[in-house]
Amino acid sequence: MILRIIIFLVINFAALGIGSYFTGSGVSSEWYQTLNKAPWTPPGWFFGVAWTTIMICFSIYLAYLWPLADNTQKLILLFSIQWVLNVSWNPAFFYFRNVGSGLVIISLLTALIGYFIFLYSSELKAKSLLLAPYFIWLVIATSLNAYVLIKN
Repeated sequence: MILRIIIFLVINFAALGIGSYFTGSGVSSEWYQTLNKAPWTPPGWFFGVAWTTIMICFSIYLAYLWPLADNTQKLILLFSIQWVLNVSWNPAFFYFRNVGSGLVIISLLTALIGYFIFLYSSELKAKSLLLAPYFIWLVIATSLNAYVLIKN
């Protein structure tokens, strides 16, 4: 179990690392600072805390799910799509400054994490709550992205 958690931590934090590479100065950039942002936008430091918590919980969730999944190929496919969507948002939003593409990506990611909860809740029962931080944050982040799209 510990080995699976470590493997998923490495894979998930690699996604964050790649995404942050494309974020560049991101939240502190002049472009982002001049955007009309939602009144509920958290302070910049919160993003790092949120994503660290999310990836720890998600890694533990996946470590529990892995031996229980009936179809590991499907799990690998869903996890891979999640990984690509997670990595893709940062370059779409911050590097290319394509807020609309960012919204599509984050909306798909939110739906996919919701699907994870729905699909695997019978296997994981209460451990499915490990996905709550991810799903809740994605709902908030989707609303932040949508606000930026609408108001700029």
